[in-house]
Amino acid sequence: MNHPNALTRRRRTRAIGLVGATTSLLLLTGCGAGVAASTDGTTESDDTSLTIENCGRELTITGVPAAVVGMSPSQTELLLRLGLVDRMVGQAQVDTTALPADLAELAADIPVLSDAQPPAREELFVVHPDFVYSPTTYEFTAEQGFASLDQLEESGVDAYVATGGCFDRRMEGTVDDLFVDLENLGRIFQVEDEAAAMISAAQTELDTVAAAIDGLDKPKVAQVYVEGTTLSAIGAGIEYDILRLAGADNVFGPDDDAFSDFFAAQISPEALAVEAPDAIVFSASNPAQEQATRDYLTATFPDLPAVANDRLIAVSAADTFPGTLGNVALVRRIAEALHPDAFAG
Repeated sequence: MNHPNALTRRRRTRAIGLVGATTSLLLLTGCGAGVAASTDGTTESDDTSLTIENCGRELTITGVPAAVVGMSPSQTELLLRLGLVDRMVGQAQVDTTALPADLAELAADIPVLSDAQPPAREELFVVHPDFVYSPTTYEFTAEQGFASLDQLEESGVDAYVATGGCFDRRMEGTVDDLFVDLENLGRIFQVEDEAAAMISAAQTELDTVAAAIDGLDKPKVAQVYVEGTTLSAIGAGIEYDILRLAGADNVFGPDDDAFSDFFAAQISPEALAVEAPDAIVFSASNPAQEQATRDYLTATFPDLPAVANDRLIAVSAADTFPGTLGNVALVRRIAEALHPDAFAG
């Protein structure tokens, strides 16, 4: 079976009613003997046991994980940039996007567990992981043949889901959810300094964009996904926040009835045409899908300002996944496309 596209995949996640989530990942009390409170409110024990709440589950991690799997390239990238290459025993869904060029050689010796889909249960267990990091709860769908969260727990494997990928968080996810993940991963792997540096760099980038576009008019922007001739709009979640931070006036938003319970909704061409967006942002997984989307939009909406002025902005679908540095990169990329004069020179 072919791997579902980014939007279909997330719809399937909703349909099967995956584990609920809290609106944030909160560090709870440590367990074990000799618990001592730290200055930031986190508690740890002298046996290095740490308990966090992740997607409505209490995840207790004893010791620093030594056999780690990145369940998508976005998560693999984050783990590598935290300096954890020697702890990685697997990487998954490698065909969904390429790792950045500076990490390709570093990841060359990490076993590949799957290409276009999450790894099957047997493929994951063969490398004997003790920790897996996933962008969403979809990667743990037993009905799809993947190892479930319960099965992983029974096998002694800690499964961490990106904050924005928790099912109940998906509608309200924000770019800075990534910072929660980095803080938690920093504590879990005892690389707090590396995590803090990445948070600082990402926040600086967001602040730079905010300063550059401050006070500028916000163009009307629609974010869509096209599959064949089926048109869907994005109106909530991390994608919505990315556009907001990039200085866009979203024509679709979480207050619209269509997005009352899911971040995306199928719409008619007429619904997009009446909004007359100045620019359209769309995600694609590969060049062929990007070109097919451009062809559809150009043929269907020749008089739309976004089409007539050639303001069709393609972004990598992988960069919209929760818990990825790509979220921050997209804010900059879209802001530059919408406000080119603000970044000239």
